[in-house]
Amino acid sequence: MDRRHFLTASLAIAACSRRPSFNVEEADIASLGEALRQGRITARGLAEAYFARIEALDKSGPRLNAVIEANPDALEIALALDQEMRAKGPRGPLHGIPVLIKDNIDTADKMKTTAGSLALMDAPTPASDAPIVARLREAGAVILGKTNLSEWANIRSTRSTSGWSGRGGLTRNPYALDRNTSGSSSGSAAAAAASLCAAAVGTETDGSIVSPSSICGLVGIKPTVGLLSGEGIIPISHSQDTAGPMARTVRDAVLLLSAMNAQGKDFTGFLETGALKGARLGVARRYMGRNQHVSQVADRCLAALKQAGAELVDPFDLSKLDFSGERNTLLYELKADMAAYLEKRGGLMRSLDDLIAFNLAHKDLELQWFGQEYFENSAKTEGLAAKEYLEAREKVRKVQAEFTALMDEARIHAVVCTTDSPAWLTDLVNGDHYGQGCSGPAAVTGFPHITVPAGLAQGLPVGFSFFGRAHDEGALIRLAYSFEQVAPWRRPPRYLERTAPHPPLQS
Repeated sequence: MDRRHFLTASLAIAACSRRPSFNVEEADIASLGEALRQGRITARGLAEAYFARIEALDKSGPRLNAVIEANPDALEIALALDQEMRAKGPRGPLHGIPVLIKDNIDTADKMKTTAGSLALMDAPTPASDAPIVARLREAGAVILGKTNLSEWANIRSTRSTSGWSGRGGLTRNPYALDRNTSGSSSGSAAAAAASLCAAAVGTETDGSIVSPSSICGLVGIKPTVGLLSGEGIIPISHSQDTAGPMARTVRDAVLLLSAMNAQGKDFTGFLETGALKGARLGVARRYMGRNQHVSQVADRCLAALKQAGAELVDPFDLSKLDFSGERNTLLYELKADMAAYLEKRGGLMRSLDDLIAFNLAHKDLELQWFGQEYFENSAKTEGLAAKEYLEAREKVRKVQAEFTALMDEARIHAVVCTTDSPAWLTDLVNGDHYGQGCSGPAAVTGFPHITVPAGLAQGLPVGFSFFGRAHDEGALIRLAYSFEQVAPWRRPPRYLERTAPHPPLQS
């Protein structure tokens, strides 16, 4: 079944339904949950409303191309949740709430899990849901479908274009359609920004949650590696991979984080206002300053922090930290972790060599825009007992300790800075044009990172980041939520064909 036919069949459930009158645009999970409990909308009606929006904005209109596949069972699942709501009441805040998940996360249902690659289109259905998916379902969330991504989570080529996959094509940025979404959680970012779902789930190895969240005007939470189970997620690196929520508000992202974590920890208790008062925050100047428009956003954010009572340690110097262990960590672990995943999954693809051969055999489809240099370099590695890999891991352990020590010595609660530059023009010929991002420290160490919308630079979103010590999600949530309350600067997308200035924010 080709992609167009598959999408058409999957979305037929929406096309056959009457167009719902309930407006889901920019609706947060709390308001959706209240409408469900009061009977102003049903879970099935809510799913229909989002499917109608997917049809109008993703498959028609601006054609964002964020949703790679709809869940053909979504309406039936929603109907069962309606019946349960009437009989027993809600399971919790996610009961009946529609969520989209990235297409590198296993589901044991009628949907495929491919990481955007044609190589896995005929792979066996995973034997079970990824644990994070199982927990979402247990919480009552309705999995609407899967989102497009940078193929193989952007680990295939050194010259790739974020948001493009062989299976899904190119996802477009809802703020300016000629601009990139960043990646690799490109479809999750575009979908959540455009209200194609209440919230979405992405994954990150280095920047793949926080960068597209920043560039698409979202809250993104990259938790400490291990807080969320990595089982059932097509891997790059067990040392750095993690899933995480992407949403339009801190509260909504925290609701998903609470539902998905393996410890059953409820993070909503950290949604406190006033946490900025007395907080010591280190300003990571090395990740800012190259773009004058972003500098203006940074100045506004830092002023808001000080006005709210935060004490800024400015600058907070991270320049001596050595993050060079990341490259070999990813190259070595990709080969080993991918082989383990593919072996468990079954089918014809069992190793990176198999994937490389598939891409060469289907180069007109898979290699039409860029190659597979990362795959080829990873395939040459010699296993996780190799000296080169062990040295890389030692470098990472050292930087974890040094980063924590720097924070302790400065007595800071978190590091802050703008998350990324605004979205670049998509260029499939030359590949991505990355700006100045700050994902590296938290990604390499495996520590938590939260980005919050900080307004627009020339009409394009820019996020503001809080990152810090391992397992310090609670403290970061307090700070991020408090910042959001004093700086409610997210603006919804306008689906412009090309970038146009937006009226400036009024502080």
